[in-house]
Amino acid sequence: MPRQRDARGLQASLGFSAGERPDAPLAARMRPRTLDEFVGQQPAVGPDALLGRVATGATLPSIILWGPPGCGKTTLARILASDTEGEFVALSAVASGVAELRRVIGEAQQRRDAGVRTVLFIDEIHRFNKAQQDVILPYVENGTVTLIGATTENPSFEVVAPLLSRVRVVRLEALAEVDLAHIVERALGDGERGLGSLGLAIEEEAREALVEGAHGDARAALSALEIAADSARRDGRERIGPGDVRRALQERRPYYDKEGDYHYDAISAFIKSVRGSDPDAAVYWLARMVEAGEDPLFIVRRMVILAAEDIGLADPQALGVATSCQQAVHFIGMPEGFLPMAECALYLALAPKSNSALTAYARASEDARRTSHLPVPLHLRNAATGLMREMGYGSGYRYAHDEPDHYAEGERYLPEELGETRYYHAGSLGAEASLAERLARQREPGEERSDSSSDSG
Repeated sequence: MPRQRDARGLQASLGFSAGERPDAPLAARMRPRTLDEFVGQQPAVGPDALLGRVATGATLPSIILWGPPGCGKTTLARILASDTEGEFVALSAVASGVAELRRVIGEAQQRRDAGVRTVLFIDEIHRFNKAQQDVILPYVENGTVTLIGATTENPSFEVVAPLLSRVRVVRLEALAEVDLAHIVERALGDGERGLGSLGLAIEEEAREALVEGAHGDARAALSALEIAADSARRDGRERIGPGDVRRALQERRPYYDKEGDYHYDAISAFIKSVRGSDPDAAVYWLARMVEAGEDPLFIVRRMVILAAEDIGLADPQALGVATSCQQAVHFIGMPEGFLPMAECALYLALAPKSNSALTAYARASEDARRTSHLPVPLHLRNAATGLMREMGYGSGYRYAHDEPDHYAEGERYLPEELGETRYYHAGSLGAEASLAERLARQREPGEERSDSSSDSG
């Protein structure tokens, strides 16, 4: 039968005893040891959730814990391990190579032959390359190891598909401010592992600044609390004030990976806010990215694309505003570059919307791929030589500027096989409304004007 490691031995192997040393950082000393001590993440650890059921005796499947820093990934892995019969082995993807992986797998196979299971915890599993992940794959599949991976990056992009299909992904979120406030109060009152022996209290304004400045990261909150408490104690004060907290946080920026999920999620929220004509949300998400250190030219490139894709002919000037913004940001740089960026974002959000250029091109490109074999009609071909003219190139072409209103009524420009196909459906907002009226007059009498409601914002 698999052996149940005693709690003291398991904690020692995981580094729990070191974490509870008086000189260990507060965040390490206060690390929860059971789900009863764990705060937040109820969708993942509640009684009916996967991790909650595992903690009460259900079989532990291979899982990947995905969430931002300080949300409890490593803590949950340790808690699950403490409730699991078998051997727990922890690796860091930053420091471990294929050779160490093969060694760990070999030891796990020996334990399996002896009837002992192995729980393999890999921190920052997204740092493993494909070859390293391929080493693990067959042993997760055949049950030699139960894998617990932790990652801040989207597993859909960072974990190979065969491995991803054999694990359960548990999504963890940044902790809510109410959860962080509870963690802070517990650390202040805990006389065994926390700061309770110091007899300190924290002012309400300081608590609010601390939980807000931690940005959902419990480790950051406890680290800042420890520094702020030390500052108050050295000054002989019994209360931690807002100044102590501000100095401890040191203008800490929120978690933001310019190559990862937050990068793409933030720009997505920004684009959707502008497309949805919400100037307040647009400037908020712009500020989120700028303050986190996002490349300003990346943001501006997206605004140039958006001006053509989502505003288009409803306000043709929008594209000029966006390209001028790009030039201004490139010229003046940061931090002042936020000014033209904010102006541009607000202009685009407030502009009338039309995606008629996008939808017209999508329809045309589909037919272009399907009918690429069709020849260019003879009257539209360039008659560059006498031989070409003899062959009929350009014959019958009507020069539009010689026609009334500079429009050659009835002239055909599409291949005959495409008939009267209409790719462009004019929107009804802004400047495009007048274009739609002109187009309706040009098209054959009696032809219904295209319904543009589906193509304008």
